[in-house]
Amino acid sequence: MTTTGPLHGVKVVDLATLFAGPLAAAFLGDFGADVVKVEHPAKPDPSRGHGPARDGVGLWWKVLGRNKRTVTLNLSRPEGAELLRRLLADADVLVENFRPGTLERWGLGPDELHAVNPRLVIARISGFGQVGPYALRPGFGTLAEAMSGFAAATGEPDGPPTLPPFGLADSVTALAAAYAVMLALRGRDLTGRGQMVDLAIIEPIMAMLGPQITWYDQLGYVQPRLGNRSNNNAPRNTYKCADGRWVAVSTSAQSIAERVVRLVGRPDLVDEPWFGTGSGRAAHAEELDAAVGAWVSKRDRDEVVAVFEAAQAAVAPVYDVRDIVADPQYAALGTVVTVPDEELGEVRMQNVPFRMSDSPGEIRHAGRRHGQDTDVVFGALGLTIDELAALREHGVI
Repeated sequence: MTTTGPLHGVKVVDLATLFAGPLAAAFLGDFGADVVKVEHPAKPDPSRGHGPARDGVGLWWKVLGRNKRTVTLNLSRPEGAELLRRLLADADVLVENFRPGTLERWGLGPDELHAVNPRLVIARISGFGQVGPYALRPGFGTLAEAMSGFAAATGEPDGPPTLPPFGLADSVTALAAAYAVMLALRGRDLTGRGQMVDLAIIEPIMAMLGPQITWYDQLGYVQPRLGNRSNNNAPRNTYKCADGRWVAVSTSAQSIAERVVRLVGRPDLVDEPWFGTGSGRAAHAEELDAAVGAWVSKRDRDEVVAVFEAAQAAVAPVYDVRDIVADPQYAALGTVVTVPDEELGEVRMQNVPFRMSDSPGEIRHAGRRHGQDTDVVFGALGLTIDELAALREHGVI
């Protein structure tokens, strides 16, 4: 796999599974890093079996495993641990998400690995971090979505706390991990030393939830569930159109709020004393929603979007994936790309999440077969065909 991305020459070893660690490694691979994905010989990354499959091939893995070479290695065996040390001798980054203490039991903790390679950046991702009373608990994104305050603030006011139907906390953690790795690599440029990065999945999503802790600290205020409304402005909601489809309206800016109520035939609301602030409008969300909802309900979605656009009011259709792949804005941005794949021929997936003018990222191939590159990667360490065969026979690779 050849690339000229900005991380060309950076070697990443990905020991992680489900989902934050592997996605962080994928983000690095998107911009040119050589990512070697390590899986257990008998227990592949569980994402290969998550969600829908085509012809027995897991499709989530095709996205999560993109731009990675795949090898198998049993780290709990001394021979496997030694092979990992050899693999890391010239690596730049290790990404792992074992429960705290697991690598140490195998003789692969940060001290041992830095003795092999002092320049290694070690990103350790776990549910609750490497220290503290919960450190040894099993941790998943769902638990982070619950403990961060996200679920408590999500859903209808009279409904239960609501979890997202996808790996939100894991994905946010993956972005934070990729960012942290880049900071650690920059720090290594200055000091010559690698360092350990400790990421608890419960923390990055909390950083995205705004000033909830500051509100509570200063005012005793606890963010309630508001459904699709906001306590910062109104009208802000989803509204059902005459054709059964939906639109979302936002009025974060005062000028947009004024355009919206004029557009829906209620210019009188602009003169109300409470209309001049976002919080004032939020206190009158029922009246504002009724006005916008009544207007929207008489028109098809495309008409609503067109009229709002002509008035320079903020609206968006509520898309499912069928709309996404057909949308001209996403097409112009190159958001959805077609990726070659040895098993499925071609696979469409979301592209890298931003564009760089001089060194853009690229998805070069989808996730590869379990252990596909084992012989090539370990052969490059000097192992012979006979040695590889013996290790395979004994369940090490």
